[in-house]
Amino acid sequence: MTTTTLPAAEATAAEPKKSKKKLIVIALVLVLAAGAVYWFVLKPSGAEAAPEPGEVLVLEPVQVNLESGHYLRVGIALQLTADAHEADGSKALDATIELFSGRTVEELAVGEDREKLKEKLNNTLEEEYHGDVMEVYFTEFVTQ
Repeated sequence: MTTTTLPAAEATAAEPKKSKKKLIVIALVLVLAAGAVYWFVLKPSGAEAAPEPGEVLVLEPVQVNLESGHYLRVGIALQLTADAHEADGSKALDATIELFSGRTVEELAVGEDREKLKEKLNNTLEEEYHGDVMEVYFTEFVTQ
């Protein structure tokens, strides 16, 4: 009699070990599945998509008074986004006149200074046009 109860005791002791292993494996599979779902479906994108370029709005050149009786003739073109609203060039021309008026010819002759001014103009136009302007290009830049 004792021999028949011994194997039954061993069988019941082995069952909890098997069920614990089974439970751990199931839990691990669920955690991996949840991670995969998050990674492929729910994960937020890291960066915004860059806007697509649209049409280029070329504006007529304007003359700007510089220091010491000199002047600058500057023409600009605006690279609009593909979903840009109807753009009016008056804000861009006003910002250009405001930025370049009263500067010296020497200041505009240096390429680095001119690039900094172009970057400042670009930032101003992005703000003025609420993101509809991606880039500004000089089509004409003559000092006298």
